[in-house]
Amino acid sequence: MDVRKVVIPVAGWGTRSLPATKNIPKEMLPIFKKPVVQYVVEEAQASGIDTVVLVTSQNKTIIEDHFDHNLTLENLLERKGKTAQLQEIRDVANMVNIIAVRQKIQLGLGHAVLCAREVVKNEPFAVMVGDDLMFGQKPGIQQLLDVAKSENMAVVGVIEVPEGKVDRYGIIDGEEFRPGVFRVRNLVEKPAIGKAPSRMAIVGRYVLTPEIFDYLEKLEPGVGGELQLTDALQGLASKDRLLAVKMRGQRFDAGDWVEYLTANIYFALHDEDLHDDLVRRIHELVPCKGK
Repeated sequence: MDVRKVVIPVAGWGTRSLPATKNIPKEMLPIFKKPVVQYVVEEAQASGIDTVVLVTSQNKTIIEDHFDHNLTLENLLERKGKTAQLQEIRDVANMVNIIAVRQKIQLGLGHAVLCAREVVKNEPFAVMVGDDLMFGQKPGIQQLLDVAKSENMAVVGVIEVPEGKVDRYGIIDGEEFRPGVFRVRNLVEKPAIGKAPSRMAIVGRYVLTPEIFDYLEKLEPGVGGELQLTDALQGLASKDRLLAVKMRGQRFDAGDWVEYLTANIYFALHDEDLHDDLVRRIHELVPCKGK
C-alpha cells in the first residue's frame, strides 16, 4: 500500500482555545518556534508523504500562506544577510505540495474527510488531525503506514487513556493479535464513563482506503449532531478490514491548554541554549515543597 497523500482537516473554529483563536487559527498557534500545523506536516514529510490536502474554511487561508513563499520577507532577509533564517523559511515553502479544498459548512471530521474525495481519488491516504502532535523515534503516521502496508488494510492510531477520560475519545473494541496491533471489531464515539469497551482511544492519525468514502456518503449525524469518522470506520470494522496500532512516543493535544503549554516546555527543554535558564525560571515559579 503506497500512500503519498495526507488529508489534514483545519476548518474548525478552535473554540477550546478561545480567545487566542478569535482571529488566529488554532493550527497556527506557536509551539516553541513553529506553528502547530507545521509539526504535523513535518511528520508527514518524514514518513514519505509528499502531498498535503488541507481541508480549510473561509478564515483559514493563512495556513496555506504559511507553506508558500513570502518574497517580501525573503528579499528582506537576503538584503540583511540573514542566510540561516532565509533558508529556514524557504525550506517551509518547499516542504510539500499543498492542495486546499473548502469545507463550506463544518459538519464534523467525517464530513471534512469526505470533502477531500475528489483530490484523493481512488488511492489509499492518510488523515492527520491538525492540532494533534506525535513525537518519537519513529514518526507517528509512519507507525501506521508500516502496518497498513504489511497487512494491506486501513489502520487507526490509538493510545491507552485513563478510565475517567474515555468519554472524550472514540474507543475501540478488539483483540491484540500481535504486540501493539489490534483487530478492531467495534468503535464507540465518546462513550459514557463506565460504558467503554476498552481504554484504547483513537487519536488523530489514520491510514484509510478509498472504500471509506462509500461509508462517509451514507452517514447520518452522530454524537454532537456531526458526521463522525468513527461511525464510518465501523463499516470497515464490520468487514474485518480495520486495524489499530498502539502508538509510541509523546503525544500533545494542542487544543488543550495544559497539553499546549506542556508541548512548549517539552521543546524548550530540548533546546540547549534555553534549557538551563528555563529550568531555573520554572523552579522559581514552582518552588520545591518544604522550602
